[in-house]
Amino acid sequence: MTTPTAARPGVRTARPVPAAQPLPAARHLAAALPIPAEALDELRSTDDAGRPAVPGVDEEGGAPLRCCLRRSEPGESTALVSYAPLRRWAAGTGVDPGPYDEQGPVFIHARACPGPAGDALPFTDAHRTVRRYSADGRILGGRLVEDPGGFEAAFAEAFADPEVALVHVRAVEYGCFLYEVRRR
Repeated sequence: MTTPTAARPGVRTARPVPAAQPLPAARHLAAALPIPAEALDELRSTDDAGRPAVPGVDEEGGAPLRCCLRRSEPGESTALVSYAPLRRWAAGTGVDPGPYDEQGPVFIHARACPGPAGDALPFTDAHRTVRRYSADGRILGGRLVEDPGGFEAAFAEAFADPEVALVHVRAVEYGCFLYEVRRR
């Protein structure tokens, strides 16, 4: 495991691990990655817990959609499904996430959508956890990001560690997966 470093402004240590903000030009990461289209097709039929997807109309709007990395609008057709991001990543890389395998609820459009409209960093309007994972699917640690300006520092710190293969950005209040970021 890695040793935590001193906190930076807007970033606090969190062990084991506002509106969209444009990413700085010099960044250590790829864009925020939505759930892959192939996985979305599967989830719209049967989710990762084996349950059928149940579409519904989002009357209020505001749900964080993991297919297009934006908030839903009132009246959109969405589905709340169980998703296992690390399990799916591990299956594609040939590793076993072991006890770190988890699944949780995510909102997606009930039907295929065009995906993210740009490369702005989504869902920065609340505290988030940036959780780091190794190439063998183990949690290496994480950081609590308390303000929109703290994400770049958290990503730079994560990817400065050569053992980090990817990070998940998660909601603090429920622990839900929001999106993945991988090393360039």
